[in-house]
Amino acid sequence: MERSIIHINVADFAVAVERVLDRRLDSRPVIVAPARATRAAVVDMSEEAFQAGVRKHMPLSRALRRCRNARVLPPRPDRYGQAMARMLKSALPCSPLIEPGEGDGHLFVDVTGSSRLLGPPVDVAWRLSRRIRRDLGLAPIWSVATSKLIAKIATRLVKPLGEYIVDPGDEAAFLAPLPLFLVPGIEPDDLAHLNDFNMTRVFQAAMLSTDQMETLFGHRGRFIHDRLHGIDPSPVRPVDDPPPRIVECEEFGDDTNDRSQMERSLYRLVEQAGRQLRHQALAARRVALVLDHTDGVRRIRQVAAAPATANDFTLFTHARRVLNLAWTRRVRLRRMTLVCDRLTYPPAQRLLFEPERRMAERQDRLVATMDRIRQRFGTEALAMGRMLAA
Repeated sequence: MERSIIHINVADFAVAVERVLDRRLDSRPVIVAPARATRAAVVDMSEEAFQAGVRKHMPLSRALRRCRNARVLPPRPDRYGQAMARMLKSALPCSPLIEPGEGDGHLFVDVTGSSRLLGPPVDVAWRLSRRIRRDLGLAPIWSVATSKLIAKIATRLVKPLGEYIVDPGDEAAFLAPLPLFLVPGIEPDDLAHLNDFNMTRVFQAAMLSTDQMETLFGHRGRFIHDRLHGIDPSPVRPVDDPPPRIVECEEFGDDTNDRSQMERSLYRLVEQAGRQLRHQALAARRVALVLDHTDGVRRIRQVAAAPATANDFTLFTHARRVLNLAWTRRVRLRRMTLVCDRLTYPPAQRLLFEPERRMAERQDRLVATMDRIRQRFGTEALAMGRMLAA
């Protein structure tokens, strides 16, 4: 049986919620950012601000130079969480298989096999979008397709308003003319590598066989090949199913408070977590660390990773920052646990500044090469210098 997946997406969700509460914001450029922070960055922006050149994660000072008449609002996560909870409540009569985003206005709803009860999937999507518009005042984009991948891409094409239906069997034709950066899971390094062969559209890269893809990308080759052909068997998780995460733990044989040993152990955990993320073609948007002290005290700290990453070097930068936040006692440590969660597809958008972009691309190529060597010769074939004891 062909699956029927509905994707509901409220574009610029934070701004949309603010506009419901204050209609004076309609039709004017709006930026959501912590204005009083020293290094404030854009959290969300309206379509008007986007057209003026504002982008997510851009420094607020630069965004205001591009859009001088924008209204700046502070982020209000509690409001966005309440709106997501009401969206989820509106969707519950449609299916028990509903996978919400984390306060970002996204819902995947699996209505496979429910046509006799609820009617065709397109009708279900239309009624659900109308219910959200009526109950919350939000105007969602929606799409219907046979997989989460195709449904997500379809809503990207009709942003900020519209709907899209991809019939079963039309996935390859739907994807063929699209630019590669629109396909979730294709990383910036993959785009740069394909661009070296003058491939910028899906139909160009889709002509490569699985073996050719594996020659270019190693173990990621089959995943990229499947993505370009619209193959995505990932299920829509039940609404009460806990979100996926990567957990790596190390228990010290002798309790320790040696800084160099802690950082070696932390990097080992980061490498293990990074390999799992890359194997699953996911990236982490949050890095957390749990420290268990000898006297039973537990310290937990976390930081956001923006943009999401699966690169060992970037993950270690975040993890070491969390270690500095969590390790504030002289008491020895017994156990250290690394948690990477808020998993998502790796972002395809490249960094804005040339030096940062070049450094990130070099690191991505290095990590990909190390993965290929370890896949062929074993995980112990390569070791970073910081992993070696003095």
